[in-house]
Amino acid sequence: MALSLSAAAMGYAPMQAVRAPAMNVRMESKSDLVALSEKLNPVVGFWDPLNMVSEENFSSKMGTFSGIGDPNAAAANIGWLRQAEIKHGRVAMAAFVGYIVHANHITFPWAATLSGTSFADISAAGGPEAQWDAVPTNAKWQIFAVISFLELWDECARDKHYTKGGKPGAYPSFAPIRDEIGHPNLDLFDPFGFSKNVSQEKKDKGLLIEINNGRLAMIGIMAFVSESRVPGSVPGLSGVGLEPYSGDVMAPWSATDTAVPLVKEMLTWTGPWGGI
Repeated sequence: MALSLSAAAMGYAPMQAVRAPAMNVRMESKSDLVALSEKLNPVVGFWDPLNMVSEENFSSKMGTFSGIGDPNAAAANIGWLRQAEIKHGRVAMAAFVGYIVHANHITFPWAATLSGTSFADISAAGGPEAQWDAVPTNAKWQIFAVISFLELWDECARDKHYTKGGKPGAYPSFAPIRDEIGHPNLDLFDPFGFSKNVSQEKKDKGLLIEINNGRLAMIGIMAFVSESRVPGSVPGLSGVGLEPYSGDVMAPWSATDTAVPLVKEMLTWTGPWGGI
């Protein structure tokens, strides 16, 4: 699957994309965020301790998205932050569920790789972090290739980018690729069309639920990895049976991936933040 998606990504460049009709979506403002915050959590409300959006010309000073002096820079910054939160929340929800599954050593009964490595073999390595280390390097490259494709498609296949008035969190359809080569058969977002005929009111309510669940999942997954790395660091998780992990939970590569350039140097580095 990873190889086919990668081939699709490389083969997409020369073909003529069929874009969806332009949507009349206005760019969000600080007042929109205040209203959204009140709906998400009326107790906390709008809270911006780092002045990420409270200072209206923040993005104009940074010049990150629209360029210094662009009057739409602040709105572009808000679009970027909204997209980042929704995306990270979705990833965290998947990670939270995945961590629980792997911590309980629930696996598929078949081989994970063509070389014969089974999911059970990987699960036997220990907790979820150790299991990631046990994944063969070539398999990790395939996973990163799929992630890269999904990220590029999200950024490049939109009719309107989220920093220019597009809708944050709306993942574009694979229809242009599917029309050209016949796959992927399903879209990443709403693959079975369950939300197609849902009322806008229900969609808006679902978005609020998704954002709140995503925020909780981000706290949850970081609590898991913190407790496994430093037992006792998360009081609520002490004694629940999380397997300790001595490696670097933030490093994508470990001692099993020394064939990857610079990994050996990373493992032996003892400077600031090194030797963890």
